[in-house]
Amino acid sequence: MTAPTISSLRVNGATLHYEVRGRGPLVLLIPGGTGGAASFDGIAEDLAADGYTVVGYDPRGMSRSTLDDPDAEQHVAEHADDALRILDLLSPDEPALVFGASSGAIVALHLLTAHPERIARVVTHEPPVVEVLPDAAEHRALVARVQDTFRTQGLMPAMAVFAAGLKKDRGTKDGDTKDGDTKDGDTAEPEAGPALPPRAAARAEQTMADLPYFVGRIVPGFMSYAPDIRRLEGLSDRLVIAGGQDSRGELPYRSAAFLAERLGTELQHFPGGHVGLTTHPAEFGELLRKAFRS
Repeated sequence: MTAPTISSLRVNGATLHYEVRGRGPLVLLIPGGTGGAASFDGIAEDLAADGYTVVGYDPRGMSRSTLDDPDAEQHVAEHADDALRILDLLSPDEPALVFGASSGAIVALHLLTAHPERIARVVTHEPPVVEVLPDAAEHRALVARVQDTFRTQGLMPAMAVFAAGLKKDRGTKDGDTKDGDTKDGDTAEPEAGPALPPRAAARAEQTMADLPYFVGRIVPGFMSYAPDIRRLEGLSDRLVIAGGQDSRGELPYRSAAFLAERLGTELQHFPGGHVGLTTHPAEFGELLRKAFRS
């Protein structure tokens, strides 16, 4: 893999770490969850080889992007402004292509509605915009339970509550579990697997280090975000909403599917589930390139 050019950018209240590969029209990759620029290693090289300047970055507060105030609340609009600053720096005169995954897809949606003149096309993969759902109140309660569990029991019990809530289908009520789900507060010990390569092991370690910030700051700030549906309707010709082939019925998929229906667009299906970018990078990257060109 060709080593990217690594740089930093000072923004309001933070310093962003970003990585650049290739030459051509700008593609900005916005990671979700605890992912950073490294989460795009499986697709960035091929995108760059296809004639794009590919930029990935660590969102503020994650990995190598540091906050001036580690306790600052996090807001979608501020994260979208960070993405805009990168666009203005690296593609000041031309609209860019943007991909966002999960919480990064929420950032991409806001970036499109706030600054459509800077965007040529946006592909969003399973943005968990639960406020668009008819049962949004149930998912607000889930977020509240995750936060309460985090405060009273700690990180892993909170993650168990969150994971169970994300995987529930439409017919499961909060607090219920299906076969194979983890009950609130339970944390199953992971089975021992083969040793990870050094790069993957370092990424896994960083993911664990970022989890408290994700659960405590990103989850409540992002899952309360309500996209501007009317504004998106007028911009739907440059928006692709995608879901995972294997995540039908899960909360992020439902949010993406409902948003696509509200906007009158077809939901595109990408390989794998919510993390198909990681599990099926080659197929995922190929479909992403097609979506950019469509």
